[in-house]
Amino acid sequence: MMGNSHTSANGLPNMVAALVRAAWPGRTVEAVEAPTWMFLQQRASDPASLALLRSTPWRFVVLQAQEYSSSGLFDYPIDGAVALVRESRAVGALPILFPEWPRAEIPETQRIYDLHLSIARVAPACVPPIPQAWDLARVRLPDIELHAPDGNHARAPGSLLAAMVITATMTGVSPGLFPAIEGVGVDAGVQARLRSVAAETVTVYAPRTGCPGDAVGP
Repeated sequence: MMGNSHTSANGLPNMVAALVRAAWPGRTVEAVEAPTWMFLQQRASDPASLALLRSTPWRFVVLQAQEYSSSGLFDYPIDGAVALVRESRAVGALPILFPEWPRAEIPETQRIYDLHLSIARVAPACVPPIPQAWDLARVRLPDIELHAPDGNHARAPGSLLAAMVITATMTGVSPGLFPAIEGVGVDAGVQARLRSVAAETVTVYAPRTGCPGDAVGP
C-alpha cells in the first residue's frame, strides 16, 4: 500500500490483510506499506517506492494520496498516479486507487470519487467507493464517530469501514460475509453495523467500475 497518514492511521493495511484472509481462507496474506508518506505525484519518482513496487509480483497495489484542491478551484496533476498504476500492471498487480473519505461537514464525495475515476479512465484501476460508504455510515450510524478530532483523519471505525470496501474490491466478497476481526480497536457489534453499510455501498456503487476487465477471485 502506498499512501500517507490516511493509509497508516489505525493500522489500515493490517485491517485489509485480516479481512482478505477471512474472505479467502487458506491464503497467505501480507500487507506491506511503502516507506515515507507522500503524494502519488512524488511517489512516482521516489527510488525507494519504485524499488519496492518492482521487487515482487504483488497481487494488489493500493494507491492513496492523490493530491486534490481542498477548495475545488485548482487542478493537480494525475500523471504520477497514472504512472504508478501502469507500474503496478507491469508487475502483474491489480491497481486499486484509494479515494479518501470526505472531510467532516464538507460535501466533496463526488469530486474526490470522480477525480480517481478520471485516473482510471487513463490507466484502468479499481476505485472502491470509500467516500460513499462514509456518507452512508454518517446517515445510518450517526452514533459511530468516523472522523478523528481534526475532521480529516479517521478514527478506527472509519479506517475499518474503508478497509472493508477495499477488501470487497479486491476479493469480490460482500462485506456482509466478513467475520469480526480482532485487534482493530472496534468492537464486534460496531463491526457488524459497519459491514452492513459497506455491503450496501458496494452493491450500489460497483467497486470495479474502473477495472471491469480484471478477473475476480484468489
